[in-house]
Amino acid sequence: MENHEIANVLDEVADLLEVSEDNFFRVRAYRNAARTIRDFPTPLARMSAEDLQELPGIGADLAGKIATLITTGELPLHRQLTHKVPPGLVALTRLPGLGPKRVRLLSQKLRIRDLKDLKRALEDGRLRAVRGFGPKICDTLAAAIARQAEAPRTRTLYPEAAAIAHKLVEHLRGAPGVVRIDAAGSLRRRKDTIGDLDIVAAAADPAPVMDRLVQYSGVKQVLEKGETRTSVALAADFHVDLRVVPPQSYGAALLYFTGSQAHDIHLRRLAQERGMLLNEYGLFRGKKRIAAAEEKDIYKALNLEWIPPELREDRGEIEAAARGQLPHLITREDLRGDLHTHSSYTDGRVSIKEMASAARELGMEYLAITDHSKRIAMAHGLNPAGLRKQRREIERVQREVGIRVLRGIEVDILDDGALDLPDDALAELDWVVASAHYKLAQNSRDMTRRLVRAIRNPNVDVIGHPSGRLLGEREASTFDWGEVLHAAREEGCALELDSQADRLDLTDTACLAARREGVWIVISSDAHHPHEFAMLEFGINQARRGWIEPANVLNTRPWEKFPRRTR
Repeated sequence: MENHEIANVLDEVADLLEVSEDNFFRVRAYRNAARTIRDFPTPLARMSAEDLQELPGIGADLAGKIATLITTGELPLHRQLTHKVPPGLVALTRLPGLGPKRVRLLSQKLRIRDLKDLKRALEDGRLRAVRGFGPKICDTLAAAIARQAEAPRTRTLYPEAAAIAHKLVEHLRGAPGVVRIDAAGSLRRRKDTIGDLDIVAAAADPAPVMDRLVQYSGVKQVLEKGETRTSVALAADFHVDLRVVPPQSYGAALLYFTGSQAHDIHLRRLAQERGMLLNEYGLFRGKKRIAAAEEKDIYKALNLEWIPPELREDRGEIEAAARGQLPHLITREDLRGDLHTHSSYTDGRVSIKEMASAARELGMEYLAITDHSKRIAMAHGLNPAGLRKQRREIERVQREVGIRVLRGIEVDILDDGALDLPDDALAELDWVVASAHYKLAQNSRDMTRRLVRAIRNPNVDVIGHPSGRLLGEREASTFDWGEVLHAAREEGCALELDSQADRLDLTDTACLAARREGVWIVISSDAHHPHEFAMLEFGINQARRGWIEPANVLNTRPWEKFPRRTR
């Protein structure tokens, strides 16, 4: 079994345990093991049960179960739970207001097994007879079920969602009485795609804020309007949830609605262990509010450093905050240069001089011009003669503009791992990006061999957009990340985090794995026009989600201090 398949089974076990028993620590053990394995670069199938125990958070018992799963393809506990728990129950936990405890209660009291049962219980009034299911939550559930009946919505790329959020937040900021307001949820955590937009506002009187939302010109439909929560669908079929809380509760609400759910659950459990209660209104000891107005105060009261939103996925950030060992996350200001850009020599839209001038104005110290090679990616790509011609122009531009312009190429990785240009031509260049642009659906074994062969070519400095994914359009290639990372570390070859909004490849989990293995990362814009240098912000977001620090990224260093591979 591959790592992601093992992780999926463990995640399913955690889901099933959540709705069948109230044992936070057992559920969390399986959930964290799934995350560890999904991010782990080496195939677990090659490891013994003793080796598995060396993985973070995996003890002897769990290691034995994983070994059984790898050997037999089955996990007895998983089989037992699937027979015990109706499959539809797990899906119910994803509805607003229905956590595992409430789902368990509905199963016991009303024998609800799936969404159809829940809908019937709502329609015939039985749900309201269950303690804790008053009119407000019943209306919320009815609205959520109605939304699920609609055609499934696609997720929105982060930049588009951020632009929508900025415009809407500025509109709501004009409501009478708004003291503070921010986008929360997955947008604040800087995920590469966004499902719904969560907005948190602080105001003594919520009504004017709610009214201003439903009056917004982009609202297509009001899904729900309450005293403190309103949900709308925008014209682009983008759903927005607005929560308004008193100013003294703003930090707690922002923390709660930023998520992730796993991070929030862990924090609430930590508060319980210390005799406190944490919810969207604050951190309480009995009836006394300990902290609420600021996120940092809540973390401090729990003896934690403030945790940047990008890290809040329960991947060990809470433990690191308790030890005072959170990573010093990279920022845009840490980048000294861009190592993947294009000019009008191939598919770029402006000249080398225009690209270099724009880079200098942005404060970059160096810029690599990496136009395409000739074979697959670009019919009029560069051959050795074209590279020699371009070299003369690069040298002239460097003198005129006053920025170091590196002679580079984005060379195609052919289907057998060979490169599209001869070694002697590549050896003359400052910087070589090797990328696969075709046959991206090769089987895992062949794609692994293909990438590893390119990595082991001494002329290759970085593998461009390694998985080849296009968000919403093309799935990532499959290959053995462990072998690729091992080869990259051995050869000193970097992996690229392509900042184009529809790529953001490496993923956050791949960044985590590269960091753990000591593999260099390069954050590049892949810019085809000067305005695309702004894309670097999105690459930084992704890197921060992957715990990346400046020391992990090559282009935070001066060019003179790059570790150069033997050519």
